[in-house]
Amino acid sequence: MLMVDGEGTPLSAFTTAASTSEVHAIETLVDNRVAATYPQHLMYDKAADADWLREALAVRGIALICPHRANRTKPPLQDGRAMRRYQRRYKVERTISWLHNCRRLITRWEYYPELFESLVHLGCLYTILKGF
Repeated sequence: MLMVDGEGTPLSAFTTAASTSEVHAIETLVDNRVAATYPQHLMYDKAADADWLREALAVRGIALICPHRANRTKPPLQDGRAMRRYQRRYKVERTISWLHNCRRLITRWEYYPELFESLVHLGCLYTILKGF
């Protein structure tokens, strides 16, 4: 999982097991950030469409911007104005493609998860330093 700022600079990254649901790891991602303050907005895909997650992030002062699932039975909680920010989600995808320049991150060959996570952090550092 990866959290970036508005320009695509990595702020937080960590790895989880493939069987872990992403929606349960978002709070950990926000808590393990480099910046001292919480972000104002958090964009995510449809996997984060959970009311309990919206409430937990609202306590921290973060507005969750994600499209609602098609099978949602409860009334929608956000209108189209907030979804205009979702069009800039390409910056997150661009940062992920920058991390794929580090070929060891594309396919996980490491046996130990600590080693793979250190390579993810090294790839994020390389992405940050490449901008200077």
